[in-house]
Amino acid sequence: MEHVPALDEDLKKTLGPATAKVLAEHLGLHTALDLLHHYPRRYAERGELTSLADLADQLDEHVTVVAQVADARLLTYQGGRGGGKRLEVTITDGSGRLQLVFFGSGVHKPHKDLLPGSRAMFAGKVSRFNHKLQLAHPAYEPLGKDADDTGGADAAAAFAGRLIPIYPACKQLESWKIAKCVDAVLPGVREAVDPLPAALREGRGLVPLTEALLKVHRPTTKADVEDARQRLKWDEAFVLQVALARRRHADSQLPAVPRRPRPGGLLDAFDAKLPFTLTEGQRTVSKEIFDDLATDHPMHRLLQGEVGSGKTMVALRAMLAVVDAGGQAAMLAPTEVLAQQHHRSITEMMGELAEGGLLGGSDQGTKVTLLTGSMGAPARRRALLDLVTGEAGIVIGTHALIEDKVQFHDLGLVVVDEQHRFGVEQRDALRSKGKQPPHLLVMTATPIPRTVAMTVFGDLETSVLDQLPAGRSPIATHVVPAKDKPHFLARAWERVREEVENGHQAYVVCPRIGDGEDEPKKKKAAEEDGDKRPPLAVLEIADQLARGPLAGLGVEVLHGRMDPADKDAVMRRFTAGEVKVLVATTVIEVGVNVPNSTVMVIMDADRFGVSQLHQLRGRVGRGSAPGLCLLVSEMHEASPARARLAAVAATLDGFELSRIDLEQRREGDVLGQAQSGVRSSLRMLAVIEDEEVIAQAREEATRVVAEDPELAHLPGLRTALDTLLDTEREEYLEKG
Repeated sequence: MEHVPALDEDLKKTLGPATAKVLAEHLGLHTALDLLHHYPRRYAERGELTSLADLADQLDEHVTVVAQVADARLLTYQGGRGGGKRLEVTITDGSGRLQLVFFGSGVHKPHKDLLPGSRAMFAGKVSRFNHKLQLAHPAYEPLGKDADDTGGADAAAAFAGRLIPIYPACKQLESWKIAKCVDAVLPGVREAVDPLPAALREGRGLVPLTEALLKVHRPTTKADVEDARQRLKWDEAFVLQVALARRRHADSQLPAVPRRPRPGGLLDAFDAKLPFTLTEGQRTVSKEIFDDLATDHPMHRLLQGEVGSGKTMVALRAMLAVVDAGGQAAMLAPTEVLAQQHHRSITEMMGELAEGGLLGGSDQGTKVTLLTGSMGAPARRRALLDLVTGEAGIVIGTHALIEDKVQFHDLGLVVVDEQHRFGVEQRDALRSKGKQPPHLLVMTATPIPRTVAMTVFGDLETSVLDQLPAGRSPIATHVVPAKDKPHFLARAWERVREEVENGHQAYVVCPRIGDGEDEPKKKKAAEEDGDKRPPLAVLEIADQLARGPLAGLGVEVLHGRMDPADKDAVMRRFTAGEVKVLVATTVIEVGVNVPNSTVMVIMDADRFGVSQLHQLRGRVGRGSAPGLCLLVSEMHEASPARARLAAVAATLDGFELSRIDLEQRREGDVLGQAQSGVRSSLRMLAVIEDEEVIAQAREEATRVVAEDPELAHLPGLRTALDTLLDTEREEYLEKG
């Protein structure tokens, strides 16, 4: 009787140590089950050839193509010791052509196998030689000339179906060898435990797991592939949503102190002195937050919305409500520049209400304290004392707030700004500072599509702000093609000068600092990119502008490696209007609020992501004068990078741009670098395209967990969940 591999068995037993080692090291596959979940990337139809024209986008990538040999030439060349042989084979898909080259003793076998008219699968790295695409020394597997020709008996047996699976492969192991490995473990598929509750599977018309795995690896028709994909997408979406639903359920069981603002207290006093009315959206979202704060379970809410939609105002009112109720509120910011900026803008918004306990302060006021890692010892001691005595109702800080020695008198609310820079781990460290778990409000800088929110922040309830406050001006955005039209760049600097002469201020953003520390890394990256020059740097550009087109305008620099006191001093001078042009890195990306700045020039704009450009652009047009954003790029007009810039210039809708951004990035990046667990568990599911599946899976998961939080009646689901939450992947849910 044949050996049927157990699904959790190490691949060494089934495939031998050498193959198992390659699968483990290069593809992260350790067990038979891992291999069964290594799905084909696509399927080649027997008799159908791969489009070779598409390879231009895959330079330096490892590809697998099915093609026909057009001609083969064996050349002898002089050189080295006694010359050598070179075999050039041209393959075609019927329209495009691609050259294959083999050298030295490696020419004999392909010369015999690859006869004009024959077909094969080829695998190798796409490179460019003499302006032509080629594969050097590709591996290949001959296929019979026609579907019914048994010329390549071996190959025909391995690919008996009309559809040939093409697996994500690596240089050490080609797709067709992976297919043979899959064949070795496929008999074990009968042992697979089905995670979906039977009622759900039948209700949704999904095929059983065993059938889905057989159909995804060895389909006979395209309908088989479709059945398998639908089913396997559901597994991924559902198991992940169950994990998140269980976390939400566990959180909802925790106790918390209800925090209700008292009438005539700090919040009312603050609202009374606001010089403007809140938008409808701000009022609605504030109500959702206040309702959560009033319950005896901790709030877990995500506040997301358009750049400049007034999220800080909503967060501040929540903080004041908690201070009113006798608690303290902490705001965690990702950088010192941002923490200082929040501290400055919140104390300005609150006026004398931020001077509780000080001479001239309001009796309803409280103290607003800043705590960052670079503060001097005396200031730090004073801040820590304010926190532990409860003197400070509001504290704003960086990661320094999470340190062990920071103690609160009564922490009632944690506001995390810019979630994607903080893991759930830091969030939890700060939450553990409360006597009981404090309420939690997470703010994102740029909007994110709903299903991404459900996946990345699936353990939070979501509130969305989509209106801009009255008095905000529209921002005009233009692409400046510096290489094709240098006079456009000259005009851009004239525009900056005009704005400054009209009493306004400007930002110039560069991708690099240029202080020597970032040189080797960036230069090396530039060389690898085949770029002739490293990205433009703050220090060089500032120098050129101050001596050239912006001479005499008061140009200063700001970047992350400056001394914190210097950074703060520059920001203060810029806010006060003394500095007219600020040349900076992306440290100004979030939360920097200088209503008088009306123009931003982003150098090498193609080196930033779409959401990041939208975020940067949100720094201008914050006052009554219209904003202008100029995206400078040397990229060719037809390049994908220019298409991205055109998309940013075409719309101010952050939700639309976040979708474009995500569609252009790989799924793993969507879920964030830290979320490797989720990334490795999403093989079939595409967060943007499979919106419906994710939304439905979330509903089903919430229902299942409400009925059976421990999943006692669903052993298959429990097993799948344990696999997902396996050691390293546990980190995703626990740490983010």
